[in-house]
Amino acid sequence: MKLDTLADAVGEWLRGTGPESDIVMSSRVRLARNVAQYPFVSRMSDQDRGDVERFLRERISSSSVGKQLDYIDVGRLEEIDRQFLVERQLISREHAEAQGARGVAIDGLEQVSLMINEEDHLRIQCMHSGLDLRGAWEQIRGVDDQIGSAVPYAYHPKWGYLTACPTNVGTGIRVSVMLHLPALVITRQIDKVFRSLHKISLAVRGLYGEGSQAMGDFYQISNQTTLGKSEEELVEQVGDVVPVLIDYERRAREFLVRETQQNVHDQVSRAYGILRTAQTITAEETMQLLSRVRMGVLLGLIGDVKIADINSLLIRTQPAHLQKLRGVELDTKDRNIERARYLRRHFEGGPSGSPN
Repeated sequence: MKLDTLADAVGEWLRGTGPESDIVMSSRVRLARNVAQYPFVSRMSDQDRGDVERFLRERISSSSVGKQLDYIDVGRLEEIDRQFLVERQLISREHAEAQGARGVAIDGLEQVSLMINEEDHLRIQCMHSGLDLRGAWEQIRGVDDQIGSAVPYAYHPKWGYLTACPTNVGTGIRVSVMLHLPALVITRQIDKVFRSLHKISLAVRGLYGEGSQAMGDFYQISNQTTLGKSEEELVEQVGDVVPVLIDYERRAREFLVRETQQNVHDQVSRAYGILRTAQTITAEETMQLLSRVRMGVLLGLIGDVKIADINSLLIRTQPAHLQKLRGVELDTKDRNIERARYLRRHFEGGPSGSPN
């Protein structure tokens, strides 16, 4: 797989075609797995890392699911290419910043990615557009079964799947949804919502998962522990909460339109105007402004913009994507100028404004 080709495409989760995709950007299920007879990644030697990477690459490529995937040697990538995969949600920041032998296998729709030698020997990920946890779970279960028939997983009859992090022991599953919650932020209800989530053992993280900050009012909600519950129970736990959050956000949007329509329209119009005319703009400001415009489109305040295009811009204006699209490395100042130029061309309908 050539990353330049990937830069020109749009993953399935960005198309905004899934259920409740006005608020739920994506649904993701991850499984942590380790190979029996090898130490965890944090305790492996360079030789061990290389052995595990080769073993898993060969076993996965020979499986039926592996024939549908393209393999990328992450350890040989330049920093900008590793960051590109992080922005695309195909690998984690930890995987990008690690050392030694490691890789990722990706399918053409960017629904499935298999990270080798991240925190665990193998991280299986399935990501779908909108609220589709059940679909992501069914898909990842099939992938896991196929790989598990060829790879001896580290498994204990009492404790379940053995993982590097104790909170993942058991099922090894992490169920998450990425939500866009601008109205709850504007109405200052977001902290109350998050406190309620923590009480029921759900974690709230930023756009890029653990350790990342929220940008543009995008948040990931996921289970915190796996031990003592089945995969089905954990999928159901997160799945039951999301409709409540969707309802809160929609009510907050209705309140904004009903009670403060002029102020909301002004915020959206200003954001749209800056994106269309700025000569230089940071990634953080772009995310915040695109968040407002995305909300404005869904509230009917802007009529000539598609949600799929806004979703695409959220990723394509990130630092690594900008540089991949431009074909050159840029320092921070030049990235800010290029980002503004890209946005202007998009909203003017130029060549850069036609995401696939």
